[in-house]
Amino acid sequence: MAALCESFTLRGPGPGGGSGPGPGPGLCLEPGPGSDLVLLTERGRAATLFKISDQKPLGCWSVKHGQILTCPVVCNFETHEYIAVHDDKVLRIWKNEDMNLDKAFKATLSADVYRIHSLPQGGALVLFRGGAVRTLDVLLEAPQQEIENLISAEAIRWSGAFMEGQQPVLIFTTEKDRNFFVYVQKPKLGNLHKYKLEQQGSAKPLCFTAHITNQTVTLLCLYSNNSVYQVLIPLQQDTEEEEEKEEEILSKSLLLNLSVSGAVLKGTSLVVLDKDHIAVLGSLPEPGKKPKECLTIWNTKFQTLQTSKELPLGTSGQLWCYEEKFFLIHGKVLTVIMYKCETSSLAAAVGKLKDSQTLDVSSFVNWNTLEDEELVVSFQSQESVALKAEARMSLRSNRSTVAGQSGTLSVGQLLLRLKDASNYVVETELKKLMAKAPTPDLQATIGCVVTALTDRCKRNPKFYPQNLLQEIVETRDLSYSLCPDLMAVALEQKDLHLLQMCLERFPDIPEEITYACLKAFLSVSEDHLKSVDVNLDSAICYVDVELNDMEVKTEILENGFSEEMDQDMCDTKIPKESRSVGESCPVGLQKAALLNAVLHSAYTETFLLPHLKNLPAQQAILFLRYLYYLYVKCSEKVNTTLPGIRSPTINQIMDWMCLLLDAQFTVMVMLPEAKDLLSNLHKFVRAQVRFYSELNKIEGSLRELQRLNHLRESQTYSIEVLEII
Repeated sequence: MAALCESFTLRGPGPGGGSGPGPGPGLCLEPGPGSDLVLLTERGRAATLFKISDQKPLGCWSVKHGQILTCPVVCNFETHEYIAVHDDKVLRIWKNEDMNLDKAFKATLSADVYRIHSLPQGGALVLFRGGAVRTLDVLLEAPQQEIENLISAEAIRWSGAFMEGQQPVLIFTTEKDRNFFVYVQKPKLGNLHKYKLEQQGSAKPLCFTAHITNQTVTLLCLYSNNSVYQVLIPLQQDTEEEEEKEEEILSKSLLLNLSVSGAVLKGTSLVVLDKDHIAVLGSLPEPGKKPKECLTIWNTKFQTLQTSKELPLGTSGQLWCYEEKFFLIHGKVLTVIMYKCETSSLAAAVGKLKDSQTLDVSSFVNWNTLEDEELVVSFQSQESVALKAEARMSLRSNRSTVAGQSGTLSVGQLLLRLKDASNYVVETELKKLMAKAPTPDLQATIGCVVTALTDRCKRNPKFYPQNLLQEIVETRDLSYSLCPDLMAVALEQKDLHLLQMCLERFPDIPEEITYACLKAFLSVSEDHLKSVDVNLDSAICYVDVELNDMEVKTEILENGFSEEMDQDMCDTKIPKESRSVGESCPVGLQKAALLNAVLHSAYTETFLLPHLKNLPAQQAILFLRYLYYLYVKCSEKVNTTLPGIRSPTINQIMDWMCLLLDAQFTVMVMLPEAKDLLSNLHKFVRAQVRFYSELNKIEGSLRELQRLNHLRESQTYSIEVLEII
């Protein structure tokens, strides 16, 4: 059984990549240095490292003007370095901390590189356009070494690298005069075998993929006649007899016909999921209409279509698959689609497996893009849909049939009902849904329901189930990608409590939304906040509610700060009114709790900084005053930790303070009302630097004292005088 699950955008719209030499048009994707990381290479321009779960880039490296990346950037899993080739022959190697690609390690090779493959245990393999293969280590020993040409007039069409035991194996296919050849090479052993692919009439291979099992290479070929063929190639050991043999012709067997209810799927890309499942990206023709592009999963064991997802915005024809995730270009964005594959059985293959854990594929349909007629068809029983299969292709769910027999609504039926139901009905149905026992797809189902509710809120501003949405966010581990419009609707409705909850719980909030929340929190009046229900746990333990009754205690020196030390270090005394900055909280308790939620939100500095530059000057000063207040409060404690639940850490406070100063420094220098604040901040930091500098001076003596204490016998008693110089 296989199912397509939720999807989200990893990379937004950007300038399209151009075609050029090398594998694949436009974009290429490779696994990153971790299971949650991928490397996106844009042809001719840049490579970006993305963290999938956060949907955010962690780093970006680009070549300078006039240079062109000619093969995908890969990660060397052994050294955690990145490898790229630009202008066909120039090899670049760098690490995460390297910002300028032009200053990275450079080696000019003697032949054009087709592609670099990296294996977790096998190192990096460099495939040249002439068919020669070198390990990266051997190549770096002598970059200008002679590279032989093994394929002469043939052109490489596809390549892949795999591990067989402890040995890396590289496989690539070539084309010459409509004949296709397969090369299997073990670079470390110097083994190379060439095969000729059996011809299939006028049809020709469109794409290839492969895997190795039990010393046998299984090569899958997607042909232009809309069929998938399988070729088995045994891994051989070199002998003199084999070296003298002529190239062997490989016979192939039909694995799968891509036929869907009488229509033929015209495939463009093919990937292997497991021993019984493959995924095909392609298009289904419709009479008199534009072909529908879709992603499909097939069971090769039982020759059945398991599931499909329509892609109405079109694709680039490319498909990648890592860690149970599909990656493809949908419209102008890079989209990630989760999937699940279970053990293959005949009942599951024909859709008759009545299992409560079976995924309801209909729960992942974007119901807003379907017409009413299509919605009705989607929720009919499997037998009814089968009668209309020739008219349209619909996603079906066997679970909805089972659910209907038991008297409960399927997810699709629930979404239809939520479109116009009253608040009471909505609340009742969702409480039933959330009361269900946890299942693998429940989280995504609730995300789909929340999206349906926010869509209704946008259509009808008077409809806003505030308490229900807050309860869902509080009790379910949702993410921004599961319900991307929720925070935008909350901003429109000025639901500050819901925004606070989302900021504290969602790990993948875009910087634009984080900035919008910050601006909304700073602009709301203190009087209005007194009537707003806000979680105060993060601020109530240290924010002074009654400022007039606050006592200022400066005679105690903690973490190196007191008025005496501060004045001793400065030429001018601090006016009394200036010293009050930082001693009293510049915002009320409710606003402090909301700002703390912003401080907890994850962000990437590169993408947040441009938004902070647009923050109004008075709001920026207020935010900086609050950050300064938190900084002083942290410094009053030896462990620099604020009391309370979800209170900001010293690192979060410092990071936001530096980021705000970077974005607004010019404005603040020009504003008279910010002068005292910047001056006090400068003096306070300077006092702490002096204190820690003094501690560093005696660090060596303290370590020596600790060493002497370890050497002293525990039985003896003595009084010693140690002179610290």
